[in-house]
Order: sequence, then C-alpha cells, then structure tokens
Amino acid sequence: MTEKKPRDNQPRKPRIPTEERLVRQALHYLDRYASSTQNLRGVLERKVMRAAHAHERDPAEFAEMIDAVVAKCQRSGVVNDLTYAEIKLTSLRRKGQSERKIAAYLGAHGVDRDTIGKVLESDETDEIAAARTYARRRRLGPFRTSGNREEKRQRDLAALCRAGYPYGLARQVIDEELGDVADDDMGEAED
Repeated sequence: MTEKKPRDNQPRKPRIPTEERLVRQALHYLDRYASSTQNLRGVLERKVMRAAHAHERDPAEFAEMIDAVVAKCQRSGVVNDLTYAEIKLTSLRRKGQSERKIAAYLGAHGVDRDTIGKVLESDETDEIAAARTYARRRRLGPFRTSGNREEKRQRDLAALCRAGYPYGLARQVIDEELGDVADDDMGEAED
C-alpha cells in the first residue's frame, strides 16, 4: 500500500475546459450574480485563460466553446441583457443614481446602447426624485444634520454634479428646505 503524500498548500491545477464544465461554471456564476451577456463571456474567458495557461494550451482553442455556452444561456433565458438592465436600473434608482451614471454603469457591463435607451425610456422615476434620494442618503443640502448648510453648499452641489446630475437640478435640490421636500415626497407617495 502506498502512502499518500501530504498536500502542498498549492492551488489545484484547473481542468481543461469542456463545454459541459463551462455550462456548469456559467450556471454557478449566474446563480450567484446577475450578469449581462458580455460580462458572462468575460467570466468564462478568464476561466478558460487560467486553465489553458495551466495546461500550456492556446486559449483561442476554446473560443467557439465559449460562444456556444453563451448562446445556450441566452436561448434558455438565464442571460437576458434587457432583464439585467431593468433590474440594475431599479436597484440603482433606489440608491438615487442619475440617468448618466446608470447609462455609464450598464455600458461598462456590456449592455448595448439600444437596450440602455429602451430601459431608460421606460423608467418612471424622474431625475429630481432620484437626486433627492441621493441627497437624503448622503445627507446633502436639506438633509444635512450637522454643520452649517451654507458653508457646505458648494461641496454638496459638487457631490450631486459628480453623481451625474445637471448643475441646475443639483442647485434646486440643495437649496430646497426640508419641509418643502418632505411635503413634496409625501405627495408623490400618495399618487
């Protein structure tokens, strides 16, 4: 009987990719994270790259396999850029993100411009409500709890502008009074 060697604390060498393994890896990833088609392709490419280099093979050998897996995920509906964009839009709007930030985020994650435009058109949240949400979360302008509002006005305006809101809208939100904002928000909630 041979004695087992103690395992070195070295990571296990990844297996050579097969279509079945890539499908399992894609489903495992999609089970944990929402993803666009392009993002899923990048995840699979990184996995293939790591395995191919470990076995001294060319990653380009597996390109067709990656395409097939991504296409299979699209056909089955587990990857859908429109659904992904709608989910992200809802999530980012809840955090008070501007249309510009949302469009940039979706674009960076591989969603095409037509889909981004379609999703933003269907958005029912207006920019001023999103800017107020952002200001409330960051405690800017009328939501500031400490310090002199006038001293911090320029800093608050800059924060809203960096978040992607136009200067005029940022000025309107920062210069509002808390009572006016609370009454306005309550009116929107009743509608």
